[in-house]
Amino acid sequence: MNTIKTLFLISLLTSLLLLIGYFVGGIGGILGFLIIALAMNFIGYWFSDRLVLALARAKVVTPEEEPELHKIVDEQVRLAAIPKPKVFIIRDQAPNAFATGRSKKHASIAVTEGITRLLSREELGGVIAHELAHVGNRDTLIMTIVAAIATAISMIAWMVQWAAIFGGGRRDSREGNALGIIGLLVIAIVMPIVATLIQLAISRTREYQADKTGAYTSGNPLALASALRKLKLGNKDRHLDVSKERLEPVSHLFIVNPLSGAGVVRLFSTHPPFEERVARLEAMGRQTLWPR
Repeated sequence: MNTIKTLFLISLLTSLLLLIGYFVGGIGGILGFLIIALAMNFIGYWFSDRLVLALARAKVVTPEEEPELHKIVDEQVRLAAIPKPKVFIIRDQAPNAFATGRSKKHASIAVTEGITRLLSREELGGVIAHELAHVGNRDTLIMTIVAAIATAISMIAWMVQWAAIFGGGRRDSREGNALGIIGLLVIAIVMPIVATLIQLAISRTREYQADKTGAYTSGNPLALASALRKLKLGNKDRHLDVSKERLEPVSHLFIVNPLSGAGVVRLFSTHPPFEERVARLEAMGRQTLWPR
């Protein structure tokens, strides 16, 4: 269901790009903006692991330095049947974790000191399984494609705004055409907001899917549900020691949004509500006899 919803939302976002691109610049306009946006975002995709790890000040750790953490990762990669990623630790007491990388063979997983102290071994295993699910599901690639389409829409809207400012007094085919003027206003103001909402909805869908995949591979959905409950409480008073401006572009990577707060409107959140995630995991635990 999550995969179907993701495909539907990506199709919707692509249709939005085709519609406004054709309205503004025809087929050539669509291709031009999409190529630029793809180039911009795929540079980030190729170097995403290095960028986010540096941003979070994560340090690679060996099995000798963090034996228990490596044992948990080893167990979960065996269950998930994917190559072992590089393991990083973030010397921060805010409980959180993330995975990144352009492929299964070029992936990294990072956890904070805070999460290793807050969670039990089983709960941390559930979190690791969730993050490995992002790698296995190729969510970095999916979100890069989504970001490229959303960026192209924003670029078209930006162009329309400047065209309206500098070309507002010219006579053209749209002069006196109320529908044309309204169309330009919708493209300049409404479409970027809609594109952002779709992008965030896809991010939430990928979180649900990572929860589901991680629960299946680990064989313990209730451990992940318990971890999410603790993480919700643990992040109320502790926040990553990184500025909001630096965290915002990568906040969707973390298992708990490091920028989230009680007042965040659901539509504008990169992550689904804790309560819904926990409820789905608990339902999975009731429906299936899971190995322990």
